[in-house]
Amino acid sequence: MFSKQTYTNRRNQLRAQFKSGILLFIGNDESGMNYEDNTYRFRQDSSFLYYFGINRPGLYAIMDIESGHDYVYGDDLTIDSIVWMGSQPTIHEMAAGFGVENTGPLSSFYQKVKTYPLASVHYLPPYRPEHFLKLMDIFGISKQEASARASVPFITAVAEQRNVKTDEEVEEIDHAVSITAEMHMAAMRYALPGMTEAQVAARIYEVALAAGGDISFPIIATINGQTLHNHYHGNTISEGQLFLVDAGYETPKGYAGDMSSTFPVGRTFTERQKEIYQITLAAHNGAIDKLKPGIHFRDVHLHAARIIFDGLKNMGFAKGNTDDAIANGAHALFFPCGVGHLMGLDVHDMENLGEQYVGYCGAPKSTQFGLKSLRLARPLKPGFVVTIEPGIYFIPELIDLWQQNGTNRDYINFDRVNEYRHFGGIRNEEDVLVTPTGHRVLGKPLAKTVEEVEALRAEAFF
Repeated sequence: MFSKQTYTNRRNQLRAQFKSGILLFIGNDESGMNYEDNTYRFRQDSSFLYYFGINRPGLYAIMDIESGHDYVYGDDLTIDSIVWMGSQPTIHEMAAGFGVENTGPLSSFYQKVKTYPLASVHYLPPYRPEHFLKLMDIFGISKQEASARASVPFITAVAEQRNVKTDEEVEEIDHAVSITAEMHMAAMRYALPGMTEAQVAARIYEVALAAGGDISFPIIATINGQTLHNHYHGNTISEGQLFLVDAGYETPKGYAGDMSSTFPVGRTFTERQKEIYQITLAAHNGAIDKLKPGIHFRDVHLHAARIIFDGLKNMGFAKGNTDDAIANGAHALFFPCGVGHLMGLDVHDMENLGEQYVGYCGAPKSTQFGLKSLRLARPLKPGFVVTIEPGIYFIPELIDLWQQNGTNRDYINFDRVNEYRHFGGIRNEEDVLVTPTGHRVLGKPLAKTVEEVEALRAEAFF
């Protein structure tokens, strides 16, 4: 992990935002897949990791604002556990490594936390079943009240602090993104007609595990790229299809990479695929070029939408005035999601805290189809890390719905669109740091141009 001083500084920065009360951190527990001892991979709560560093289940932490003391609570392993897991550091040894000297067993935590009036306790929104159960047990409140009592000042303070990445965090994310690029390019060098999607996904996962970390989210590896979050891997891939990968690496410190790539299953793109790919890539590069401090991320999204709409208009899929079409959301037939999101310890950074606070500064979200899926809509600051991932998708069910309802018929040539209804989807994605003077694309370069992608595909056939 980072140095002891890093975590002490983080806690002190957070503490300075409050005058009284306590900040309660609820760590994550193990979660059984099909019985208690057969667990999913453990992942600590990201805010707990950020401020206290300990990647172990069954912990609580308290920051007492008035006394200035920090506490970590958890039970040390018994000999029965040590027999199965080996020797482990004590709670005190681990906490001291992150600058916390006050520790105790869980029984002491319950005694301690109940000495504070509930009104003085700040906690972040619960998002796992054990969070709700713990809050219900500690304070005797219902599940609904547990959610309603989440502290907005605590959420805001954490979000604003974690949004701005320090140099050591950027270095860690940079490493995560480089491994992520290797995962994608391994897929490009490996996939062949006749393989299954699962075989390609396994190759991607192998790169992550071999690098010493894990994946930052379930791998998307599919010939059905029109489905935005498609985790099914049961199809056999064939010549003439497109293959979309969305995958990321998570470092042992918990920081994420997140990239997308699209490549032909055969050696080269078809002419039809190449035309759509070039429009998507132009939107991708155009959005990155806009990134700098002060620019509103919604404007970055709309800039990518205009490039996509104009490109498709030139091919006969769309018509009419571009600005009017974008205002009416006509582009969302092809681009129904946001252009990107924040990234850090979470691949969608701090999404558990609420997009309205983290990505919107409390401002209301749009209700328009497509635009309502934009996870970030605020002016950018130096230190923000964002993804840029515009795409073009031909979704048969969405095409049929809009055509049936006459949605945006003044801007869509449905006869032309239906010629491509089984085209699939294309997405390119990179991770970008906002710098004081502009931006920097993080990590090892990902093959993006048609020529770069086809060069890697050629390696798969030798």
